Amino acid sequence: MDADPSLSPAAVTGAEALLDALEQAGGRTVFGIPGGAVLPAYDALAHSKTVRHVLVRHEQGAGHAAEGYARATGRVGVCLATSGPGATNLVTPLANAYRDSTPIVALTGQVPSNLLGTCAFQEIDICAIARPVTKAAFQVVRADQVAETVRRACRIAIAGRPGPVLVDITKDALQGRTARTVAAPAGTERAARPRPAAEQVRAAAELLRQAHRPVVYAGGGAVASSACGALRELAELLAVPVVTTLMALGALPAGHPLLLGMPGMHGSVPAVMALQDCDVILAVGARFDDRVTGRADTFAPRACVIHIDIDPAEIGRLRHADVPLHADAREALDALTAELRGTLTRRQDRMAHWWHTLHRWQQAGKPAESATGPAEETISPQAVLEQLGARTPPDTVFTTGVGQHQMWAAQILPIRTPRTWVTSGGAGTMGFAIPAAMGAKLACPDAVVWAVDGDGSFQMTNQELVTCAAEHIPIKVAVMNNGTLGMVRQWQDLFYGRRYASTTLGRSIPDVAALAQAMGCVGLHCDRPQDIAHALDQAMTIHDAPVVVNFAIRPDALVWPMVPAGASNDDILIARNTRPDFDDSPV
Repeated sequence: MDADPSLSPAAVTGAEALLDALEQAGGRTVFGIPGGAVLPAYDALAHSKTVRHVLVRHEQGAGHAAEGYARATGRVGVCLATSGPGATNLVTPLANAYRDSTPIVALTGQVPSNLLGTCAFQEIDICAIARPVTKAAFQVVRADQVAETVRRACRIAIAGRPGPVLVDITKDALQGRTARTVAAPAGTERAARPRPAAEQVRAAAELLRQAHRPVVYAGGGAVASSACGALRELAELLAVPVVTTLMALGALPAGHPLLLGMPGMHGSVPAVMALQDCDVILAVGARFDDRVTGRADTFAPRACVIHIDIDPAEIGRLRHADVPLHADAREALDALTAELRGTLTRRQDRMAHWWHTLHRWQQAGKPAESATGPAEETISPQAVLEQLGARTPPDTVFTTGVGQHQMWAAQILPIRTPRTWVTSGGAGTMGFAIPAAMGAKLACPDAVVWAVDGDGSFQMTNQELVTCAAEHIPIKVAVMNNGTLGMVRQWQDLFYGRRYASTTLGRSIPDVAALAQAMGCVGLHCDRPQDIAHALDQAMTIHDAPVVVNFAIRPDALVWPMVPAGASNDDILIARNTRPDFDDSPV
């Protein structure tokens, strides 16, 4: 694709050149809504035999659907909007994709080039707005610029650390004529993977050989770089414990004996304490963000850090790296494994002592505060998710919104393979679940796709259920309905004297099951613990329509464990005012 394109004598419009470029880059699905400035592109789309357009109900839904498509496949997701408010409605998905390193290309229409800067109807400088939350933002004003700019955007989105790219195209550029260009269809291929410096690999290997209490801290970069196989090989070679962040769930399959769980604010006690007490951290595509580290100056105080990241700006940004490895994660892990293989001697006793401590933490760290209530009266969110996990195949794709339900899902659902967990991490965007599930289902039509949502997140983007019904996209949605903005209410409960200001939504308004039915979906309701299994089984038998199951869960259920914001990870709680009861001091 980097080769100079050859020109054919056939003339096309800029809109037709746009479709050519998407096809050459491997784009087969576009999520969007038409408008005046982008109508030439829609006219061309109407005649395309290879690119499917999905008419969403809100541009935010288009952007999140493109993210779901990209996250489930590793390929570029594409969304399309008109100028002005159509374009600005994509800013939230662009910001979300930027924070979570998701490769999407957002195409926006713009007023004709002769009207730029005149405050014409629906003219907004979307490039200026989007630059802080994109890898690049381009404005195209001539037809002969369209194809190569779109191809370039696809290359940039997938290269290095993935992320979003915006291409804003004026209406006259879409209408103008240009020679058709032909280029190699390689737009979604990853660029050459940067390899680590040999001396840094040797230094990292030596730290790992000598470590008494090592931990692998895997972030979303391990998944984005397709490094999960290499991660598992190295972890098993070293018999080292692994913690996977919210964005890295599935990097090591649920139930693997080396997996301690998720670290951070709502992570497992052994994962949190292992990072606190370790002597070497091998960070793979992770950012050391505040939700993982807690109070930064008390995080892992005795640890040397080996930091692997494809983005040099992340290395040492929040935590000093004793051994920086600027490289693709898979290349770095493969190099480390090769360097270490056959050189690990007299480590068994040291690791046995470390694992003894970790197992003790696992026993001491189980949440102590029950959220089940009287079994005959209330539904436990944990019970819903446990039964959902037990009824879904290993390749099920789970998406979530943001809030308590997201944390319960991360703690409980068995994420067994990479790219089957799609959530909003860095930005924490409510309303992500349903449109992301829509995109993931179109990307993986043979997979079961469940969106786990809260009633607050659900009410932000549920209009995309209409899209799913109209476009025959049979996603499944589990709504954890506690009638509140649950995570905000939890903070009010714990830190604001139980003053529940503006967090009560009302469990019966809207009637979620009835609303789903009105949108062309199957709507189910479950408010008794003994009916959970039947509701899930019924949902699993429906394959020709979207299905929404409304679970009425108790409003006072809290997410545990928890590290209070700004506190040290040493202060992790397993219930209200309750720390883990360790039977002796950490080694």
